[in-house]
Amino acid sequence: MESLVIVGASLAGLSAARAARNLGFAGRLVIIGDDPQRPYDRPPLSKDFLAGRIELEDLALETDDEALEAEWILGTRAVSFDATTRLVHLEDGRSVRADGLVIATGASPRSLPQLAGSANVVSLRTVADAQRLRGLLAAGRRLVVVGAGFIGAEVASTAHALGLDVTVLEKSPTPLCGPLGTELGGVVAGLHERAGVELICGVDIEEFEFTGGSVSAVRLAGGRVLPADVVVVGIGAAPNTAWLEGSGIELGNGVLCDAVGATSIPGVVAVGDCAAWWEPGTGRHHRVEHWTGAAERPAVAVGALLGADPAGLPAVKPPYFWSDQYGTRLQFAGDASRADRVAYEHGGPGQDSLLAVYYAGDEPVAVLAWNQTRLFCRWRKTLEKLAVAAVQSLAA
Repeated sequence: MESLVIVGASLAGLSAARAARNLGFAGRLVIIGDDPQRPYDRPPLSKDFLAGRIELEDLALETDDEALEAEWILGTRAVSFDATTRLVHLEDGRSVRADGLVIATGASPRSLPQLAGSANVVSLRTVADAQRLRGLLAAGRRLVVVGAGFIGAEVASTAHALGLDVTVLEKSPTPLCGPLGTELGGVVAGLHERAGVELICGVDIEEFEFTGGSVSAVRLAGGRVLPADVVVVGIGAAPNTAWLEGSGIELGNGVLCDAVGATSIPGVVAVGDCAAWWEPGTGRHHRVEHWTGAAERPAVAVGALLGADPAGLPAVKPPYFWSDQYGTRLQFAGDASRADRVAYEHGGPGQDSLLAVYYAGDEPVAVLAWNQTRLFCRWRKTLEKLAVAAVQSLAA
């Protein structure tokens, strides 16, 4: 393999580049990204960066002594890949040959078409989005957040601390009922209520009212009208895979991969938010849209791509994420969709901290902690050991 091309210049792409060099790849390394910025850390965008406690230079992911010896092509996106010629075609007309290809194009926020072009509406994904939103948040203004997922909740928390009047709207019965389940999603709802932020769940938006080019109010089904100076839309993200249509790479809800990130085309792997890896424990493909997955899984995928000894590659760990909201920390690991019950190992609903373990029969499959970092770390290690044992059992 003479050339390795990484499409996507965020954490997953940078992690893939580091893994390639660490594994001894000495050929041409090209990193392509549509964002003009060098790789930066995204989690602080909804928290410390949005609050003005840190600046752009504090987000940098590269170290001063980074020696990747890579060619960077930034500010232009890949528009297609030809598996026969092995060429990645860019929107500026250039093409780059890829003996090996790492797809790390991430995901884009889902939008509400009726809000397109509105001056005071933001979907937070990039540093440019965060800079724009930072300029809109001022004490005393009224913020309506559409979507009570991680981004929506963290923006609500930050804005509340900055002195804004915040209302959060969620179509589902509870926040985060997808990843956490309804019962624990209800516990998360209490974080908003305790902070004095109004959370309205199970609600439909009837229409947005406009004054000039900005949203001035949100009308809910049932007739209630919420005045709005700023609107943040956080209703999930869709994988950036349109550029791969017609390439022969199998697509679904993301780039479909095996259990180590390999796609249906030899010499092509996918990592990060756009990648749907096969999960042996559940028998399905699953996209892991979290920082830890983007940091850790590229080493596995690139190792497989370069033909490294599988025994020497790191194990694929269960999904893990954390979220800082209203001065508290939520931590989660595993897959709640497999669970048939939840047991509280510490605390419980209405208390100041808790640790809840999700079980499928007698098998623990996930854990959620709120202000219980030490206990959580123990349970996370337990889940990792169980996951490794399950994979080894399937391979035997």
